[in-house]
Amino acid sequence: MTTTVHPWQRYVAIGDSFTEGIGDPEPGSPGGHRGWADRVAEVLARDTPDFAYANLAVRGKLLAQIVAEQIDPAIALKPDLITISAGGNDVIRPGTEPDALARQFGAALERLAATGATVVIFTGVDVGFSPVFSRIRGKVAIYNENLRREAKKYDALVADQWALTEVQDARMWDRDRLHLNSLGHHTVARMVLDTLHVENDLEPMRPEPLPRSSWRHARTEDLVWAREYFVPWVMRRIRRVSSGDNILPKRPEAVPFRVDGPQE
Repeated sequence: MTTTVHPWQRYVAIGDSFTEGIGDPEPGSPGGHRGWADRVAEVLARDTPDFAYANLAVRGKLLAQIVAEQIDPAIALKPDLITISAGGNDVIRPGTEPDALARQFGAALERLAATGATVVIFTGVDVGFSPVFSRIRGKVAIYNENLRREAKKYDALVADQWALTEVQDARMWDRDRLHLNSLGHHTVARMVLDTLHVENDLEPMRPEPLPRSSWRHARTEDLVWAREYFVPWVMRRIRRVSSGDNILPKRPEAVPFRVDGPQE
């Protein structure tokens, strides 16, 4: 096992379903999901006595909700490492303006950077590979460029998902085609650790990807996906409800954390 050397003692993750870990089920984890942030915390906790980790992310949250509900609690936990991924749920909605979103993100980033913690932000995935989201590729790219500018302004690190070509493989994604699966979360965890310059022994393509499906099977999956995921998603937008309504953060406190989970 690789010896992990880094300067951080308290890590807080902020965001939506991406950071909560949706798509990476783990019955033994709080909330029943693991995800890239838990995987990063597991590595950082090695050889770091009293390493503490909190995850305030909640699925379905828009940027304004993340700012209003998670920034102050995150700062109150006095972290020296913060990851924030926000705005993805806004960008995929028709009519949202990426420049305005980035200004709102920048104001939140300024507050986080003022704590003196190392802050990591995320660009959005290059969705050109996706039949569903390829039409908003330009919008994602504009938002990303604005985020890079804000990161430079506040000396934040950028975990660049746009450049992470591995996640442009459909085998990295859950059945709903909106969330990464276990392999995808594992791949993002490797990228985040690389961004932090933390040596680790997470191997590429492990857990193993799902096998490629035939054209006929893929078209059948398209119909199932539309019925089970796309139509309900559209109906939630019409009704102005969120998948995160009444969901609480899975790790609201920065408690001592080790590879086999938090110490109660």
